[in-house]
This record gives sequence, structure tokens and C-alpha cells, in this order.
Amino acid sequence: MSNLRIAVQKSGRLNEDSMRILKDVGISIDNGKDQLKAAAKGFPVEVFYLRNGDIPQYLKDGVVDAAIIGENVLIEKGDDIEFIERLGFSKCKVSIAVPKESNANSLKDLNGKRIATSYTTTVKKFLKAQNIDAQLHAISGSVEIAPSIGLADGICDIVSSGSTLFKNGLKEIEVLFKSEAVLAVSPKITEERMVILKKIQFRIQSVLKGRNSKYVLLNAPNDKLDAILDLLPGMRSPTVLPLAEEGWSSVHTVINKNQFWNIIDTLKANGAEGILVCPIEKMVL
Repeated sequence: MSNLRIAVQKSGRLNEDSMRILKDVGISIDNGKDQLKAAAKGFPVEVFYLRNGDIPQYLKDGVVDAAIIGENVLIEKGDDIEFIERLGFSKCKVSIAVPKESNANSLKDLNGKRIATSYTTTVKKFLKAQNIDAQLHAISGSVEIAPSIGLADGICDIVSSGSTLFKNGLKEIEVLFKSEAVLAVSPKITEERMVILKKIQFRIQSVLKGRNSKYVLLNAPNDKLDAILDLLPGMRSPTVLPLAEEGWSSVHTVINKNQFWNIIDTLKANGAEGILVCPIEKMVL
């Protein structure tokens, strides 16, 4: 069986998160410094370390079969490339911002103005759809300084925490879309390699479900057991086991991490005791 070729960002936060999820799904990579390609141990995969902006073209040409890449990069340089899984990390927004002292407070206020961005294709399509006529300045690197040096009236760039905008005296006035890392697929991938990719996707789904869940064990008085069970959203139904102490049961279940605190508070109010919460490494359904 030929190896699946998967691309990741050469360096940076997306690289770290990509390598972490590959490790979590059992793909161990032993790559040296500045190595551009490395084979996995015990799994038919080769990892290519590439510049983020080059990955869409490598996918189009079939040089790599799949990639972990920001959705924002796909939209800008590879909107005809499909992805099969959202990965839940490297979340950001692609936004338009202007200087805080600017009178512009909405997108329409930039009609006839200048916008600096490295996402020229994305911004051009967005402005056309919104009937906004603005002049685009293609710029790479520190887009945020463009207004302060007189190059543009506003910018369009990725925004994560918003701290970069704040430091450069900018305010966000429009969000084009939200983005996160995705598992993208080359249109030229072979059926044989697609089988390998589907196995990786299944493992990734198991890891992501685990990351988004908490395993909860608690003790419940039997006279309040029905009320407590009604509060629990287990995978099928909670597991209930009798305790050595008469009149009590042990309840085991899985709770979505986003619902966790509200459910815990309600459980305590309904008589649950000895609540133990554990992380889940993987969850295979």
C-alpha cells in the first residue's frame, strides 16, 4: 500500500496543533530540524512540512493527498478544494478593521476608500457581494501598520484574540467569516490513499469527541436517582451501579464540556454527592 501524503504548516501554532492531533491519533513522526518530509512509524503516512500559503496549490496538483490547513487559506487560495473535517483548533476570524479615531463604523463607510490586505481574492469577492467599491492594496506581513503609514484607510486580516488590533490602535467593523483548521483533501487523491485518510478521519473524530467531553462519576441517593438521571445526557444512558451503602448508587456518564458547570450545579442541588470529573483521551462510538 502506498503512503498517504499529508501536508502541515512548516512552523508556528498551526504546526504545533497539527502535530499534536497526529500524535493523538497514533501517527508518530520523528522529524529532524528543517526536514521537509518525514515518514510515520507504523502507519502508511508521509508528512510534508510546507509554507501555509503554498499548501492549496500542492493539493490542487496532487503533490500531497491531504492537508491540515486553515479554512481561511483555502477560501483565499483554494476555494475549489473540499475538506472533510473541522478540527476545532486555530480558530480565528477574517475581519475588516479601521483606526479607532476613524469615522468609519460599518462596511459601507469604506466605499471609495483603500483597504490593505493579504486576502485580496477573499476581500474582492466579499466587497462585490456587498456592493462596496473600495481600492485594495495587496500587502504581506504586518498588515496592521498600513493605516498608520498612510497606505490605507482600513485593513482586512485574521483576528484571533484581538490583541494585535488593540496594540495597533484599530477597531473591528466587519467580520467576513470565522475560520478554523480543517482536514482538506486533494481532488487527485487515489482510492487507495482515500482509504487511509478515512481511517485517520475516524481517529480524529474520536479524539475530538474526547476533547469535547468529560467523564463524570457521582453518588446519588436512590430516592432522588430518577431526578438525577433525567439531568444527564449520557451517550446512550448513564451507567448505574449499587454502592455498598444501602440506599445509594454510583452513576457514570459523559457530559459535553460546554454544558459541564450548569449540569454539575443542578446535580448538586438534586442531591448528588462525591462528584468526580475526569478528562477523556478518546471516545470511539
